[in-house]
Amino acid sequence: MIDKLAFIEIQNNKILSTRSRGKDVYYIPGGKREKGETDLQALMREIEEELTIILDPSSLSFYGEFMAQAHSHPAGVMVNMRCYTASYEGTIHPAAEIEEVAWLTYNDRDRVSEVDTLIFDDLKSRGLLF
Repeated sequence: MIDKLAFIEIQNNKILSTRSRGKDVYYIPGGKREKGETDLQALMREIEEELTIILDPSSLSFYGEFMAQAHSHPAGVMVNMRCYTASYEGTIHPAAEIEEVAWLTYNDRDRVSEVDTLIFDDLKSRGLLF
């Protein structure tokens, strides 16, 4: 089981997504927690490293938890994604291993990881993603 956290940012009914160097799919930004980190600590660290923005910890809101086959891992390796929304300071720029930042619509669902497709479906069902 891969334990991950994700930052859901919706603007104009599009979701912020990232593509890492050498990868062929997009992922909702976030990452794995380091030993002893809380959800808040891990998500704030990962987002600052990947996107150069600072999440406002007082605005952090749990969105949902999703589980699916982990992309590019052997069958049976699952990823559990705990998703949050938050306000932030700064301007989004790709950093660290992130090669590209993109704003995706529901029609881009075939360009994302397995767990992200579940999140896209949930966002669409709530009228947040078109």
